[in-house]
Amino acid sequence: MPNLAECPTVGACLEACRAEAARQRAAGLPVFVRMKSVRVEGWTEHRWPTMAEMDAAVPDGPCVLMSFDHHAAAANTAAFARAGLAPGQVVPPSGVVVTDAAGQATGLLLEHAAYAAWNAAPEPTAGERTERLEAALEHLAGLGFAEVHDLLSQDWLGPALGELERKGRLRLQRVRLYAPVARLTDLWAGRRQWESERVSLAGGKVFADGTLNSRTALMIHRYCDALPAAPRGRAMVSPASLDESVRLADGLGMDLAVHAIGDGAVRMVLDSVERVRPSRCRVRIEHAEVVDKADVGRFVALGVDCSVQPCHLLTDIEALTRYVPHRLDRVLPLKELLASGLRPGWLACDEGPVAAGGGGGGGGRKREAGLVFGSDVPIVPAEPGDSLTAAVLRRRTGMAAEGAIAPEQAITPEQAWACFAMPGAMTGAGSGRRAGA
Repeated sequence: MPNLAECPTVGACLEACRAEAARQRAAGLPVFVRMKSVRVEGWTEHRWPTMAEMDAAVPDGPCVLMSFDHHAAAANTAAFARAGLAPGQVVPPSGVVVTDAAGQATGLLLEHAAYAAWNAAPEPTAGERTERLEAALEHLAGLGFAEVHDLLSQDWLGPALGELERKGRLRLQRVRLYAPVARLTDLWAGRRQWESERVSLAGGKVFADGTLNSRTALMIHRYCDALPAAPRGRAMVSPASLDESVRLADGLGMDLAVHAIGDGAVRMVLDSVERVRPSRCRVRIEHAEVVDKADVGRFVALGVDCSVQPCHLLTDIEALTRYVPHRLDRVLPLKELLASGLRPGWLACDEGPVAAGGGGGGGGRKREAGLVFGSDVPIVPAEPGDSLTAAVLRRRTGMAAEGAIAPEQAITPEQAWACFAMPGAMTGAGSGRRAGA
């Protein structure tokens, strides 16, 4: 699929759309252009293409451009029609079709509205899925990853991985799946058909907020240049619903991974764990890109794992400095998190579920919580060196030192590698790193 990660301008993006549409026509394919890895904050114009511009570039079929963080997209008129979208439409649970002052669709789609357009494309065949799955696993193994956690697993993935293992074509030591929480009970009931020691259903996944680039990450303080309808971003789940998800996972004896990027979302998850006090469920907060100082020590106190991808700092620099310049000191406070008592790496937090904070439902021992690094592929490249650079330098390679984000939160290379560690590293697989997908 065409990748716009290196695209510098709106014009270059539109030209790439024209070229892809021409390629599809020449191949005798129905035109449906999908381009990924759009990073508007890195473009000269700092804006998405308009619907009219996309219509002119691809007049004879749908065209959808997905942001690199997968929380926003732009679509042309044909894509709107294919997905059944209308100006101002709300796509449950948190999608929005953005409109201008006159109430006309701009082409910009947020959250679930973006996926409505993206998923309107034809599904790959089973053979194509298997081919792509094997290529992805091969790529991660080549980078030294021994374990993959897929953090939004579809129903077909477990059986497909189980089949690869039976055929001796699963190179990684272990793959752990986290299903959308709405599907968790059904997948838990049928997991024995494909589970093994190496491929397993680990838990459920919930989205508490959006992202910083789309200004939908839930913040404690207002964004600069905020979205009018969401000055502090968006909560994608209610506190009551989040509590129920924790209880559901706890009842099944499964883990729960919660996407929380903004400091408001991080606090929401910690508050939920404090209310519910799960006895069998291990909760992990994914991303935690902004963490309020008052919440740093709560991870250890509540036994909540902090699963971060420092590489996001590198891609988010423009968004951070533009939208939350008043909160830069709270971006990925890695040094504070380690000083609070979080242990580096998955080894420290892979001992099984116990009562959060040593109290609540189970009354068991207090489980160590970890500061764990992962890749977040395919949102960002899987190369672990990117997270090492971000954690140690707090800026892009070649960038002046004064451009670093919260340099006081830098950690050492040794600490960063320790945060990638996992137990039982596969022989020949580098440091036994964990990839989050």
